Amino acid sequence: MEQIQHKYVTVQGLKLHVADIGTGSNVVLFLHGFPEIWYSWQHQMIAAANAGFRAIAPDYHGYGLSDPPSQSEKTSYRDLASDILGILDSLAIPKVFLIAKDFGVGVTTLFSLLHAERVLGVVTMGAPIMPPGPRRIDKSLQEGLYISRWQEPGRAEADFGRLDAKTVVRNVYILFSRSEIPIAAEDQEIMNLVDPSMTLPPWFGEEDLAAYGALYEKSGFGTALQVPYRAIRDEFAVSDPVVKAPALLIRGGKDYSNKFPGVEDYISSGKVKEFAPNLEIVFLPEGTHFVQEQSPDEVDQLILTFLVKHI
Repeated sequence: MEQIQHKYVTVQGLKLHVADIGTGSNVVLFLHGFPEIWYSWQHQMIAAANAGFRAIAPDYHGYGLSDPPSQSEKTSYRDLASDILGILDSLAIPKVFLIAKDFGVGVTTLFSLLHAERVLGVVTMGAPIMPPGPRRIDKSLQEGLYISRWQEPGRAEADFGRLDAKTVVRNVYILFSRSEIPIAAEDQEIMNLVDPSMTLPPWFGEEDLAAYGALYEKSGFGTALQVPYRAIRDEFAVSDPVVKAPALLIRGGKDYSNKFPGVEDYISSGKVKEFAPNLEIVFLPEGTHFVQEQSPDEVDQLILTFLVKHI
């Protein structure tokens, strides 16, 4: 960890934090999901640097050590894609491999469609590549779905506000590391799905939690609730929704997101390859939603094999 350097670049008037390691001419950009920040990629960054790549991982604006926007409620996926372009331009990086997790896959997909000439390849986990556009929360899921609850203005803010930031992150890690979709009862809030007797997953320690907690204590959850949860309703004007770069999906068998209606069929039927024709899929039976933190050695090797193949 001490090998990783930290710098700031100014994009659209905001100072964005970027973790940086390695000096290779081939660059790998890591994009986090929620509740993660740059820190969630530490193992993969070090592995990439040791293999001769330069690895960088930003905090999106409003996350971690990056500046918040003046109006977090107006932040969009397109804004975060613009952050990535600004970071690459500021660091004079012409092309990158993109490694994305969870909603970072949406940011990566949009960037890959808008700036295909900058993308050497894409690796995703926690979600497959899908065409950008508003996401419909399936009516077959109960009202208490965590996404639906967190889309309600003020509701998540009140739920999270009863706890300190470290406890909120702890609860989300516990919920999202399970194989079931977090759904609350009608008279229950999402944070109440976790009680103090529940333990963190064994691969996520107190030191990790403290690092996350300190960063969310600084940033709060305003932007994190907007993107991904409230911004998934946004429309996108993209003429060609196909990501043509080489791609790899690392899919965990115990990832709760597999159980969202349509996801399993979208992947297993091959429809995903309509939007990512050069896609490989690797299935890790024990993998959870946080597969890169849960099984870093295995994920590192999969990523490095992909990178070397497509340099």
